[in-house]
Amino acid sequence: MTQESFRDDLLWRAVGAEALRQESHLELIASENHTSCEVMAAMGSCLTDKYAEGYPGRRYYGGCEHVDDVENLCRERAKDLFGASHTNVQPHSGTQANVAALMALIQGGDRVLAMSLDHGGHLSHGHPKNFSGLFYDFHAYGVERETERIELERVRELALELRPKLLMAGASAYSRTIDFEGLASIAREVGAHFMVDMAHIAGLVAAGVHPSPVEHADVTTMTTHKTLRGPRGGLILCTKEWIKKINSAVFPGGQGGPFMHAIAAKAVALREANSASYREYAGKVVANASALAATLADRGLRIVSGGTDNHLMLVDVTPLGLTGADAEEQLGAVCITCNKNLIPYDEQPPMKASGIRIGTAAVTTRGLGTVEMERMGGLIAEVLGARGDGAVLESVRKAVGELSEAFPIRPAVAGV
Repeated sequence: MTQESFRDDLLWRAVGAEALRQESHLELIASENHTSCEVMAAMGSCLTDKYAEGYPGRRYYGGCEHVDDVENLCRERAKDLFGASHTNVQPHSGTQANVAALMALIQGGDRVLAMSLDHGGHLSHGHPKNFSGLFYDFHAYGVERETERIELERVRELALELRPKLLMAGASAYSRTIDFEGLASIAREVGAHFMVDMAHIAGLVAAGVHPSPVEHADVTTMTTHKTLRGPRGGLILCTKEWIKKINSAVFPGGQGGPFMHAIAAKAVALREANSASYREYAGKVVANASALAATLADRGLRIVSGGTDNHLMLVDVTPLGLTGADAEEQLGAVCITCNKNLIPYDEQPPMKASGIRIGTAAVTTRGLGTVEMERMGGLIAEVLGARGDGAVLESVRKAVGELSEAFPIRPAVAGV
């Protein structure tokens, strides 16, 4: 069936408009990427029709012999790529992977020490309106005001004071390398389990361009759609000690039937990530982030913590008299997509924020390199310093259009 024969005109008009937006805008949201055509094909396959509650060899439905092969393939690829002994590939999202991990590791009401949401953590790491904050006793460590980095000794002091049942690491807006080995040592010292949510850096870990938490953590969770460049979904790695509880926490604990089409797409992405070309890509993601951060700093913008070790950075826009919401809107007007984000010790509410979060995974997939990142840094600085100057905005919009046309998405991802 071709798209021309589809009848839902209103729906496909919106889909087509989104495809056009993605092609014409440069995507700097750190949690987004562009999947390969094969990942998309798996997501749109007949596997979406199949119910498969349970696990391979132990399903509650008949006719699962082929989807068992798919899930087993995905499992083996995940274990091989990340050097893990056990995995569960069924979580529908990173948050649902965290639901399962918390259910497996601790009991309701138990104390958890995790990174502060205001300093770069994630909603599922203890936000009071999220399941994590509602059902567990979360306490937070953050970054130091002077360095804007995690200081292990301060985390250790808090852990010794609070004696949590679980020490949790991982972030959605932290640009520096996390010392997983050091945090694991703290967890052992206070008798806590150690869990890592590596949603953002999973692809960098897979490629060996970022330290891996897998050997240090009892349980490691991730998303498959950020730097890993797969479908939207989650995945859990763990030691032998925890796999039975993890499996029970995913199903029937937090989910029903798995999304077999998504698991197939995860398997494709895991295969793609276990290649020389992907390792080269991940190295370019990090190099591009470093180049972009350096260019923005050279243009007078303040980068939180002074730079980046991974794929993202936080830019403090308050010296320009802007909020993060202002900056997001102004950059969106010239077809540069990013998101407002709290910075450490922010005095603005989350929907305004004092910073923007910028990432290089998606534009690197399109083929942009450090030369283009330096150009992008200059364009971003021009817009944020223009104070609505129409001539500047039009000039930048034209330059962004030239970059988008020079580096189209579909031809780039076709060769992934």
